[in-house]
Amino acid sequence: MTLRDARPDDLDAIMAIEQRSFPTDAWSRDTMASELASPHGRYLVDERGGAIVGYGGIRALQGGADADIQTIALLAEVRGQGRGRALLRALLQAAADRGAHEVFLEVRADNPPAEGLYRAEGFEEIGRRPRYYQPDDVDAIVMHLDLRRHPAPADTPKEATA
Repeated sequence: MTLRDARPDDLDAIMAIEQRSFPTDAWSRDTMASELASPHGRYLVDERGGAIVGYGGIRALQGGADADIQTIALLAEVRGQGRGRALLRALLQAAADRGAHEVFLEVRADNPPAEGLYRAEGFEEIGRRPRYYQPDDVDAIVMHLDLRRHPAPADTPKEATA
């Protein structure tokens, strides 16, 4: 597993994973390109054999108190191998490196594997947004992690923190 910073030329591969992972509510190409270019975020890709198999991103202002996990997505064939956990941990480290003390995220209520991962990493549910994900009418579970109580794990791959 190799995690590295996303580059503009990764956009096609990222969008292919985005559309496969979120078929009814995928971000637009323009939105994703804007996220990748933003100085307020950090996007990572996960490579296997030179091919991008996953990605994740965080929005965290330098010196800001909080950060938001924007997205994490993996190709179906590589799920359950610890890749999502590695991406999450690398994003948490990125948040800590930018000075964040708290991290927030939203997860679809119909995605128990992702919710379970976030809970296992210390996130707690703090609310719900009814029917947030459209057109599916699926609730968003809003979760929070206090990095002062649950610091980013030290086993983040070095490629992801460089």
